[in-house]
Amino acid sequence: MERLAGLRWRKSTYSGSNGGGCIETASHHNHVLIRDTQDRAGPVLRFGPAAWRQFTNRVKDGHA
Repeated sequence: MERLAGLRWRKSTYSGSNGGGCIETASHHNHVLIRDTQDRAGPVLRFGPAAWRQFTNRVKDGHA
């Protein structure tokens, strides 16, 4: 994956500051990127818009 420097990463407003397991998301070339907040130099997952929408809908419905 090309360089990810300069991306605007966002953490959910539902995430607390208690050091729990959080993720951050960013948009990049029509994809949603996901990384672990505690391992920002680690791997990044990339989802297309349809796959991301399907995943978030399943989470909202309590299936994931």
